[in-house]
Amino acid sequence: MDDPLERPVEIQMEDATLHGDLAVPAGALGVVLFAHGSGSGRRSPRNRFVARGLQQAGFATLLMDLLTEEEERIDDVTHHLRFDVAWLAGRLTGAMAWLADDVETGSLPLGLFGASTGAAAALIAAARRPEAVAAVVSRGGRPDLAGGLLAAVRAPTLLVVGGNDTKVIELNEQAQSAMTAHNRLAIVPGAGHLFEEPGTLESVVDLASGWFAEHVRIA
Repeated sequence: MDDPLERPVEIQMEDATLHGDLAVPAGALGVVLFAHGSGSGRRSPRNRFVARGLQQAGFATLLMDLLTEEEERIDDVTHHLRFDVAWLAGRLTGAMAWLADDVETGSLPLGLFGASTGAAAALIAAARRPEAVAAVVSRGGRPDLAGGLLAAVRAPTLLVVGGNDTKVIELNEQAQSAMTAHNRLAIVPGAGHLFEEPGTLESVVDLASGWFAEHVRIA
């Protein structure tokens, strides 16, 4: 399958206009909204790699900046916004509403893909809007930061962690024990926190595309 054309979009929030890149393959099975974390944005090479893999598997993708350029400049100094996962979840729910209204994606079931602190934001958004989210995938995430809302998540959730990322494995196990939704912890052997090792991101693509194919379906 050829890569679908990507179009830039603007997503209007109550307090900001955010920028994203939307790609919709022909006959899309669903749409996956990416939640970046730890100061990353829509140009993240790792998430773009995963997005291309999901597009090849038949899913539309929306990569977006959760922060404005001014907010990014502030956060580069303070690092406080990237850890305000409840606030980031609000930005995600705004993007979810935008996708529901868009002519290309409005009829498609929705999955969320979160990385680092963005995984917690994705889970909080899924807890707040259980009727809107069909599945969640976390890559090297901090789902523990979702706290008490983990038990309110209804979407099937896949937690993907690198085998060498021992502290984050422990945090994911703690989060998993608090979840009541169907979930799975998948550990990628030889991978660190950023999945920079050869072949490890390919494993993430395989795991994520399989999870979304199983749980994100057009009724």
